[in-house]
Amino acid sequence: MSAVDCEVEPDGWGAFDGLPGDPMMWVLIGSELVAFGLLLGAFAVTRAVNPALFASGQAALDAPLAGLNTIVLVTSGWAAARGTAAARAARPGLSRRFLWLAMALGAAFIAIKLTEYRSEIAGGAVLESSPFFTLYFLLTGFHLLHVALGIIILAVICRHAQPVHVETATAFWHMVDLVWIVMFPMLYLVR
Repeated sequence: MSAVDCEVEPDGWGAFDGLPGDPMMWVLIGSELVAFGLLLGAFAVTRAVNPALFASGQAALDAPLAGLNTIVLVTSGWAAARGTAAARAARPGLSRRFLWLAMALGAAFIAIKLTEYRSEIAGGAVLESSPFFTLYFLLTGFHLLHVALGIIILAVICRHAQPVHVETATAFWHMVDLVWIVMFPMLYLVR
């Protein structure tokens, strides 16, 4: 009996069965969304307790630069979605090109965010400056790590661009987009 003969088909993943990609990625995405949700909840509660402190912290941020970064990241999500469509259409070369575009835009997001950090730190904003900046750096730093991880995941699956792997990686990438779309107005715009 070979190893292939010993493989057992799972009974299914229930609610996860209809989702694209590997169901375990969705388990990871769910846990990451909980973690981001808790951090965003802490941010909202702390802002409600001390709105003046948070207003002054937000005034020190570069909202136009963060807006540009939002456009960059959403465009990278579009490129990843196009890469998924190309992989499903059995066009691995086109899929890889879109995935490389998504990765390049992800790298641009990181570069822009690091530029923003440098400006904020030069202005005296550090992790210990205030509760606003503690939560701001924790949230955006945690997100930045996810962008970097997303680029690595896309790079790993890019070589063969098999549909299920592209779907799995793109699901993670879209989670990173979604979190930023929620974070951006909370951190930079809502007063």
